[in-house]
Amino acid sequence: MLLLGLTGSIATGKSTVSSILSKAPYSLPIIDADLIARQVVEPGTAGYNAIVRYFAPTTPDLLLLEAGPKGRPLNRPALGRRVFGHGEERERDRKVLNGIVHPAVRKEMYRQMVWAYLKGNWAVVLDVPLLFESGWERYCGTILVVGVSDPAIQIQRLRARDPHLTEEDARNRVISQGDIREKAKRCERRGTGRGVVVWNDGNREELTHNLETVMRDIRSRSPRWWSFLLWVCPPLAAVAGLMSWYKMRKVQLSWEEEKRKEKARL
Repeated sequence: MLLLGLTGSIATGKSTVSSILSKAPYSLPIIDADLIARQVVEPGTAGYNAIVRYFAPTTPDLLLLEAGPKGRPLNRPALGRRVFGHGEERERDRKVLNGIVHPAVRKEMYRQMVWAYLKGNWAVVLDVPLLFESGWERYCGTILVVGVSDPAIQIQRLRARDPHLTEEDARNRVISQGDIREKAKRCERRGTGRGVVVWNDGNREELTHNLETVMRDIRSRSPRWWSFLLWVCPPLAAVAGLMSWYKMRKVQLSWEEEKRKEKARL
């Protein structure tokens, strides 16, 4: 089973691509890290309790006033203002939040991946906004990056989607997820068939056409007989997965080493 990593940045169209892939003619199972991240911090969960313990003393509006069946939900805009943007304090708070959410998300993602494999799917989409940053890159046989050529497009789309955000709020959220053009370069570094960039500066029709071309090529590299063989022979699937992990791990380490050298020269 192919682990098809899907990433991008905020307001680049990643969610639109995820939605398209979940429907015919693709009908691929989607493991949505954002959705899971919301589920693991719902009232009553261990993640919710940990966030409240750390952030509530210094964030009076951390919880919404209206309580649900299990308690008052998190006020996400208020939490976002605490962790998005620059500065040592925000970076520290962001690390704390990630340390609470990421382990719980990984556990649920692993569970869903195993279930998708047992159901005989030829591929499963790992929809992860911070795929490179969180280390999921090495597990993916192929990665799709949905990008735009100018961050101004992201800010415009983000404010249209979330009118409550100020220009500064939107800019901080875009900056916090890194330059999507850098992610595109990193994706293409993986090589033909293993790293593909889908540019989304236009409308949905153009995006759908570009995605169709990309998915046709990806499917041709993972024939049905190979998918079936991996399904009926789990040891072979494990070996294939380890070989892919090893190759992509080398690409990841090479990229990180190159970036360290660039920083040292500055």
